[in-house]
Amino acid sequence: MNYSNPANLAVLACPGGEVFANAVIAHLEKEYCRNFECMAETLAKRYNLDVPAMAERINCINDVVHPIRQVSGKPDAFRTPRFNPPVRFSLFPNGEVKAEILESIRGKDIYIVQDVENHYPVAFNDGKTRQILSVNDHLMTILVTVDAARQAGAERVTLVVPIYPYSRQHKKKGREGLTASRVGKILESLGVNRIITLDLHSREIVNAFNRLRLENLHASYQIIRSLSELSGVLLNDDFVVVSPDTGAVDRNKFYATALKKPLALLYKERDYSRVSKDALENNIAEIKLLGNVKGKTVFMADDMLGTGGTLLKAMQFLKDQGAGKVIAAISLPLFSGDAISYFNAAYKAGLFYRIIGTNAIYQEAVLQQEWYRTVDITKLFAQTISRLHQGLPLSPLLDNRDVIVKLFAEP
Repeated sequence: MNYSNPANLAVLACPGGEVFANAVIAHLEKEYCRNFECMAETLAKRYNLDVPAMAERINCINDVVHPIRQVSGKPDAFRTPRFNPPVRFSLFPNGEVKAEILESIRGKDIYIVQDVENHYPVAFNDGKTRQILSVNDHLMTILVTVDAARQAGAERVTLVVPIYPYSRQHKKKGREGLTASRVGKILESLGVNRIITLDLHSREIVNAFNRLRLENLHASYQIIRSLSELSGVLLNDDFVVVSPDTGAVDRNKFYATALKKPLALLYKERDYSRVSKDALENNIAEIKLLGNVKGKTVFMADDMLGTGGTLLKAMQFLKDQGAGKVIAAISLPLFSGDAISYFNAAYKAGLFYRIIGTNAIYQEAVLQQEWYRTVDITKLFAQTISRLHQGLPLSPLLDNRDVIVKLFAEP
């Protein structure tokens, strides 16, 4: 397949995933335009032609390969296709959802985008109805959209979910379901070929499928870049990376290695007879520290922040141990319930300096907070989609250690 011609690539945004999908599409347009121009320049030199003439020949070949999907525009320049075919989502009075794709997608490579943790009002019925959806509602919207794409003859369906639904239900401790794997198997049975997500809560989920492939992306480069922009924190010799629990050791070991800083560990004793209710009432009975944080700038990275109780307790413990600035990085910042108000109080009390989060989840309120920094991961997802569509390897995106080294090598 000619990588310069994205005519059979389409991105469908479910209600709730439109903001993320639109940002991904904007990056795709730039990337394909850049690829086209580089290809035209390279071939023009090779065959001793001027660039506009070579661009016109490439467009001619693309039109021959995809005669039905011709894109209007100048014949001697990149012609941006419409990546997002129109979709109508209907919400019925009884709560049922219907997805209708309003133009042909037969034979196309479809990427369905959904943010299952978007709890702001989303539009249905051509914008006439706005509804706040739960995770379960968003999941049902995914199912009907996947089914619509398959019924419409899509060649391949990939689901783009920055946060994987039910990812915390990944292991059995008693008479409970393995819902994380069950969700994936349901999607697999509907014909989803691949899932692209960010920082899975457990690697065990990857092994739950028969044919479906799961690409687990990481926002480490974007987070480290944002961390480097905070006033001189990385230039401080008294800087330590702390794993907030044993489950996050590998993630924080990566940051410690990339930043060439020491690694410490918090070990939490939990009382499982108590049920965590909110950020103030959780089941952590005791915290122990392996390492030294006295007088140091502390950096902690974790995959998910719900009510924030665990993180707040860790911050309080680190300050009690004499830590200086405390900075946390969260890949999936849910800020459920009253989490923002709890963190506002903690910030005023001096328990932490900054929290760095991604835009994997649509947020409004937390973006207004002085202590919060957001990083954009939509370009990472766009590059992943582009590489998958072209049949290129994902290794440069999944293993970004070389890119991080270059970041700190810059003058």
